[in-house]
Amino acid sequence: MKIDPKNPADLSAQIAKAIRDAIICGDLPVDERLPSEAELADQFEVSRPTVREALKRLAAQSLIRTQRGATGGAFVNRLKFEDAYGQQITTSTLLLSMNEISFATACEARYALERACAPLSAKRRTADHLATMRAEAHRQSQPGLTDEAFCASDVAFHRALVDAAGNPVLSYQLAGAVEAMQPLMNMITFSARSREKIVTLHTQIADAIAAQDGVAADMHLSALAGYTQELAQGVIAQRQEKRG
Repeated sequence: MKIDPKNPADLSAQIAKAIRDAIICGDLPVDERLPSEAELADQFEVSRPTVREALKRLAAQSLIRTQRGATGGAFVNRLKFEDAYGQQITTSTLLLSMNEISFATACEARYALERACAPLSAKRRTADHLATMRAEAHRQSQPGLTDEAFCASDVAFHRALVDAAGNPVLSYQLAGAVEAMQPLMNMITFSARSREKIVTLHTQIADAIAAQDGVAADMHLSALAGYTQELAQGVIAQRQEKRG
């Protein structure tokens, strides 16, 4: 592992990248103990505080874990897909908020990804996935449910639908789509949508998944996507009229 001291990039960032690259290529396997701070400082010819900062960067990415005691130190962590959900959601949220991505574009991407899960979810769903979807659909039908709670239930429903595919890569990729895009869609359409319509569509999707009918699940998801786009177009048009 080497760094370029003449590189203008932060030395701690360079060290973190060097260690991360060693982990990725397998030179530092899972559960391997990293050299001590003093040893790393000598190896990279930097101060111990610089090494410490590099290790903090790696820990923040869940690439290493620290253990105390005589046999402690910094160890290569086994990064799980679930551990990376938060970063994926944060990144997706920032990208959507900081770039001029239209609602239609975000909606198209989000439902295209979710519809890709439908056949797998219909085939692999478990009783727990079905129970969550049905519980959330029932919750959404409660008259006293606040808009905020409805939105949270909406996310939980679609999270269960995606996870039912039993594919951790898809679940990770869709973490941003469901938990970053869905609140955005809810925020734009909540005042115009019919809760009864949403509950009906969610129930139909859950029924299709229960019956292991991927074609029907895809059809109802497509209907939900169309309804969402239709609502958004109406809301956006009304806003433009008021501004005009």
